[in-house]
Amino acid sequence: MKRFFAQCYIWLLLIVLYAPIVFIAIFSFTESKVLGNWTGFSTKLYTNLFTSDVQGGSGLMMAIKNTIIIALIAASVSTILGTIAPIGIHNMRGKSKQAITFMNNIPMLNPDIITGVSLFLLFVFLHISQGYVTVVLAHITFCTPYVVLNVLPRLTQMNPNIYEAALDLGATPGQALKKVLLPLLKPGMISGFILAFTMSLDDFAVTFFTRGTIGLDTLSTYIYTDARKGGLTPELRPLITLMFVGILILLIVINIRNIRNSNNAAE
Repeated sequence: MKRFFAQCYIWLLLIVLYAPIVFIAIFSFTESKVLGNWTGFSTKLYTNLFTSDVQGGSGLMMAIKNTIIIALIAASVSTILGTIAPIGIHNMRGKSKQAITFMNNIPMLNPDIITGVSLFLLFVFLHISQGYVTVVLAHITFCTPYVVLNVLPRLTQMNPNIYEAALDLGATPGQALKKVLLPLLKPGMISGFILAFTMSLDDFAVTFFTRGTIGLDTLSTYIYTDARKGGLTPELRPLITLMFVGILILLIVINIRNIRNSNNAAE
């Protein structure tokens, strides 16, 4: 009986989470400008998405471009910082290590709006003109703790003698880092990069407060502005569908790769 209710709960949760996405995906194959009004099967919205016929013109395309570029930069820099920081944290001892780990968790527990307002006030205090640079810096700031969270457990699980053994065998600290430490941290770095990239793509509040008044739009702020005008651009439906399918395929590939690596390690 418990197993039955557990399965029902899981299926109910999946339906609640994915039904809206499936609904949007279905209505991305119709030309209707009103979501929920089926006017016949058509791929015109997908065609418009990759041409100049998008309602809203270059604004949506520029928002997509800004979103991807900012997410890539933020995820890349966050991965570098989020890999270096755990190495230092791992080598700490006692209360210092606990304090730094606790401080790393605070940005993840903070509501996005608090982080956004705090960074906005910081940039104003430092007299930094808000725009592309401040948005990128803000995204790096809130993405880095998530990378640390993915990399640090890999260091904790690692045999502490491996690095020292490499040094004893004649490797320089740089060689030991490159040949021994980084390969062991690679799975955590990859998962941290993907998480940081996803968090950056998804962000609204931090971007909204740090973009300034120059008209910089990411996908989230574009959708917000579009919704305030009284409706959403129909081409957002195929865009959301393609993003979801792309992320789903990426996760499937990563899971398959992890399973194969686990099987190879077991053999």
